[in-house]
Amino acid sequence: MTSINSFAVHIPDADLEPDPLDPEQIVAGSPEVSGTVLWESEDGKQIRGIWQITPGTVTDTEANELFVVVSGRATIAVEGGATFDVGPGDACVLREGDRTTWTVHETLRKAYHITLP
Repeated sequence: MTSINSFAVHIPDADLEPDPLDPEQIVAGSPEVSGTVLWESEDGKQIRGIWQITPGTVTDTEANELFVVVSGRATIAVEGGATFDVGPGDACVLREGDRTTWTVHETLRKAYHITLP
């Protein structure tokens, strides 16, 4: 869903499309990812959307991202940095290139804004 008009979305009920993980990212469990892009800039460098992951443990290399957790819980460990727990109402900022390990305890849904280089 990409729109040039202003709009509102109820995040908990938004329809998401499957976005399969690379099997090499999965450390434990059988996590499944889904999401939708709500808006993307014409140059593709700003992306806003909704993302969800089911329980399990995965690794990732992050983009420059701000997200707010709407539901669920996870522990995010940044390689060489902090480890923090996130849940409903928490905002998180990840730096471009951060290598992370996500341990998802309860299916996590977030609204995000990514800025690409």
